Amino acid sequence: MVEKEYIIVGLGIAGICLCEQLSKHNKSFLAIDSGVKGSTAKSGGVFNPTVLKRFTAAWNASGFSPVAVTFYKNLSGKLGKDFFVETPIFRIFKSVEEQNNWSVASDKNELRQFLSSEFLKNKNPSVDAPFGFGKVLGTAQIQIDILLSEYRNFLFKTNNLVAEVFQYKDVVQKENGVIYKNISAKKIIFTEGAKAIENPFFPKQTLIGNKGEYIIIHAPELKMETLLKGPVYVIPLGKDHYKVGATYSRDDYSLDPTEEAKEEILSKLKSFINCPFDLIMQTAGIRPTTKDHRPLLGNLNESPNLVFFNGLGSRGFLMAPLLSEILFNYLEKETPLPKEIDIKRML
Repeated sequence: MVEKEYIIVGLGIAGICLCEQLSKHNKSFLAIDSGVKGSTAKSGGVFNPTVLKRFTAAWNASGFSPVAVTFYKNLSGKLGKDFFVETPIFRIFKSVEEQNNWSVASDKNELRQFLSSEFLKNKNPSVDAPFGFGKVLGTAQIQIDILLSEYRNFLFKTNNLVAEVFQYKDVVQKENGVIYKNISAKKIIFTEGAKAIENPFFPKQTLIGNKGEYIIIHAPELKMETLLKGPVYVIPLGKDHYKVGATYSRDDYSLDPTEEAKEEILSKLKSFINCPFDLIMQTAGIRPTTKDHRPLLGNLNESPNLVFFNGLGSRGFLMAPLLSEILFNYLEKETPLPKEIDIKRML
């Protein structure tokens, strides 16, 4: 029998942050992940502490952001790969009224560190932005493929990863722990994202699937290196390729790309990009969201050794580092979870 303190199921951004938290405190763990791409792999990889549709700060951005930036920089150094590329977002203004609203927002205490008060003129002939841009600070592009592949390799080398599909039927709950196949642990922590709807231990009514679709384009004339936000994001991938999106479709757990989403993205893209481009491919992923737009952390009274870390929605990169610390303190130091993120609030 292999003895570990924790088993982690799922290796998206929540699972990675939790592995790092356990490693930091010298806790033994084993991650179990099949390698099938989930919501983290399918996301745009945009690290953004603001809500650019309304010029507001994301929930608890001032608390999440500095912890996350430090975490990703440290992890980049640990892996020897700079996957966290700090770059501004240029938000296209649609009108003078939006410029005025931006000015008001950028003067607020919670937003001053994120929204530059300076307006930028558009110098890119391939972008239609007659009212210019607002510059968002404290943002970054996360090279998702590098992060996921390098971290899996790291866990393989340290014998902390089992690459297989988790079998729920093989979980045996004991009074003081759990057994999974030949592994004994204090607790299993499920960090599965939207895949949690297949987990018989997870309270499915707490999670809402939110399907997001992106397209990949090749646009040699666009010549853009920063993140651009209009009606959709345009995210540089290198070699004149860009990821564009995303759409939002609630209560949809299907991973099949749709024609409707493709046409929606293309229509929005053409409203502010005037250069020719080729459509290369289309992808779809499921964001794990909740009714109150707050994460789901903790365990259920009937299964105290089965723990959940879910519901991060579209802000996983921003929230996961600090939330993993909060969850660790709950598990190891019995620090109460804030009620607004405790999974029990939804039951």
